[in-house]
Amino acid sequence: MRLYDCETAPSPRRVRIFAAEKGIELERVPVDLAGGEQFSDEYRAVNPDCVVPTLELEDGTCIGEVVAICQYLEEVYPEPNLLGRTPAERASTQMWNAKVEQQGLWATADAFRNAAKGLKGRALPGPDAYEQIPELAVRGRARAASFLEKLDRQLDGREFIAGALYSMADITALVFVQFAQRLKIATPENATNLQRWLEAVAVRPSSNA
Repeated sequence: MRLYDCETAPSPRRVRIFAAEKGIELERVPVDLAGGEQFSDEYRAVNPDCVVPTLELEDGTCIGEVVAICQYLEEVYPEPNLLGRTPAERASTQMWNAKVEQQGLWATADAFRNAAKGLKGRALPGPDAYEQIPELAVRGRARAASFLEKLDRQLDGREFIAGALYSMADITALVFVQFAQRLKIATPENATNLQRWLEAVAVRPSSNA
């Protein structure tokens, strides 16, 4: 299997952490996003949405979207389980992963893509050009800060985001929190639950993937 990847992008990092937790070694194919390689004819043949990550299987099948890739890896390599064993665990993991994506990662993406000088005319990922909207950057930062507080409340009395076990929801949350820190959206000092969780998950070997 080959993972089309970009070292600095949050989305493929989620797949790398997920695979590392399972001990899966993926051949990594770097895609130079800053240089526009994702828009090349060669990469469009792999993923016409011009985004990373993409997982290419041995038979040439290409799977895009983080959740779909991780679902495939979970089914092929079921241990350790990262998506939940029971219906309730799977639902909770899916729910919290979606919350972190929608309220956290998408907010930081708005904050970054609508403010970065190198992304003028490219405020959204993909093949189509969209102009930056500075107000969305401001709103994105506010939404991300608010969601950090929500995560702190969710972690009150819990070791992990979605339940008793480390899961994909924790992986997505780790990538979100550290991406927010890169954008200088600080974790609130009084968010002791979130700080405790972050210290624990950030030292897992997979976090360096």
